[in-house]
Amino acid sequence: MIGEIGRVQEEDAAEFVKKMSKPVVAYIAGKAAPMERKMGHAGALVEEGRGTATSKIEALLDAGAQVAESPEMIDKLVKAFLLKT
Repeated sequence: MIGEIGRVQEEDAAEFVKKMSKPVVAYIAGKAAPMERKMGHAGALVEEGRGTATSKIEALLDAGAQVAESPEMIDKLVKAFLLKT
């Protein structure tokens, strides 16, 4: 899963991930975006503390997903899982 700051779809998806038996690898873009800065598109709206990079990453980790720190880590997390099976 690749997501970004704003809205809450990734946090909602984390609830579904909890019920999955297959592994999920995720990356959330926008960790470095300043909280006080208004972003350039409607999808970047933060809703009452939800929709931040931190809240999405925490929800996905709590759901059991592997969360990459950078896009370059995605393939390493997938490869690590494949080597386990």
